[in-house]
Amino acid sequence: METTMTAIEMTGTINEQHQLELDDVLPIPGPKKVRVIVLYSPLDELREEDWLYAAARNPTLAFLRDPQEDIYSLADGRPLNDQA
Repeated sequence: METTMTAIEMTGTINEQHQLELDDVLPIPGPKKVRVIVLYSPLDELREEDWLYAAARNPTLAFLRDPQEDIYSLADGRPLNDQA
C-alpha cells in the first residue's frame, strides 16, 4: 500500500549550529515524523535586481524586444480596483 505525501513550501534559515529555522509556523499538528528536502544555492543568493538585470539581457528572451510582441497598451483592459 502506497502512502500519499503532501508537500508544503516554506522558507527558512540555517543557523550557526547547522539547524533549520523556519520563517513561519508549520500548518500541521504535531508531533509527527516528516521528510525534509532542503533546496539551497551553493552561491550567495542573488538580489532581485540581479535576476531582473540577467533576464533583461538574456538572448533567449530577445524576441520580446520585437515590436510585434508589444500587443498591449495602457488603453487595454480595465484597472483593478481592489476594495478589500
